[in-house]
Amino acid sequence: MRMPQFSIPPFLLNKYVITAVVFLVWLIFFDRHNLITQFKLKQELTSLEKEKQYYQDQAVAVEAEAKSLFTSAEKLEKFAREEYFMKKDHEEVFVIVEE
Repeated sequence: MRMPQFSIPPFLLNKYVITAVVFLVWLIFFDRHNLITQFKLKQELTSLEKEKQYYQDQAVAVEAEAKSLFTSAEKLEKFAREEYFMKKDHEEVFVIVEE
């Protein structure tokens, strides 16, 4: 009984096709800048861009809050009392800490 023979198409035996396939395999899997690394770097870049946008938004909010605090004496006094427990000379401040 004879085994069926499979023939390789001649264009796949071309040295340029073989070189191109080896080059692509090298780039995809073995190169320092392979596709897996590029994908991970793209994800990290996206994450860092979102983080950058978050901090820029926070900076704008803090600047707006600072501007409103320094334009109004009442708001500045309220902020100082709430955040830093400041008091007037004739007052006492009791801080209640819940466990």
